[in-house]
Amino acid sequence: MEKNIQTISTLIDKVIEFAVTYGFQILGALVFLVIGLKAASWAGRKISQLTESRNVDSTLARFIGNVTKLIVVVLIVIITLGNFGISTAPLIALAGAGAFGATMAIQGPLSNYGAGLSIILTRPFVVGNTITIGKVSGVVEDITLAATVLIGEDGERITVPNKEIVGQVIVNSQAVRVVETKIPISGAEGADRAIEALSVALAEVEGVADDPAPQVGLHDFTYGGVVVGLRYWAPSSTYFQTRYAVNQAALKALNGAGVALLPAMGASLAAPSLSSEA
Repeated sequence: MEKNIQTISTLIDKVIEFAVTYGFQILGALVFLVIGLKAASWAGRKISQLTESRNVDSTLARFIGNVTKLIVVVLIVIITLGNFGISTAPLIALAGAGAFGATMAIQGPLSNYGAGLSIILTRPFVVGNTITIGKVSGVVEDITLAATVLIGEDGERITVPNKEIVGQVIVNSQAVRVVETKIPISGAEGADRAIEALSVALAEVEGVADDPAPQVGLHDFTYGGVVVGLRYWAPSSTYFQTRYAVNQAALKALNGAGVALLPAMGASLAAPSLSSEA
């Protein structure tokens, strides 16, 4: 019993001695770590705000801020470990070996990060642009290192891995999308009336962009008549809504102007001769 008490007493003495010798050093290191982490977050936010105030793209500004925060955090951790008396050289070597192994194990995600960094730095598109990549189209909502998030017209979120974007043909139509419509009309004598009526109708449809200006003209020739072409730009968020409104207005304008559609193409649907291409 006395031996156990003596052992406990010795242990308590060792703990007290350690606390007296290293307590303030440990406390100071922990306080420095907490303050340093808060300073890293503050520095990241300030850098992001500063770059955005200089008209830098918001995605690139956030990326620069996050990189700054990461660098400060790494420096704080290294200094804190030094305050604890821990040598950082073996840890750096271990981190390098671990990073190499992780690189081989997660090549897929890392390729997305590399592609995301390329997108952020080269900026082929920015948040708010409308892009088309293959069969996917939408308004860019967010760009991260891993993926790009698009919002379709119906509100669906489309997440595209960045490695599927880099190297592909990217169609960036800014905030609008072009609509190309071909309307075959019967005979050539009504072409002028059709062009005039369609121009007036396009100007009255809400949602059709003024810049670039809508275009109406003689697009092509066909048997028994001519093809009148329409080219106009619609907001990406209401693309189909604007397109359908223009088709309805165009059909009403042609009927009002006494311009007949080609019979061969006008028998199946209410507005069958309106052939639209986006």
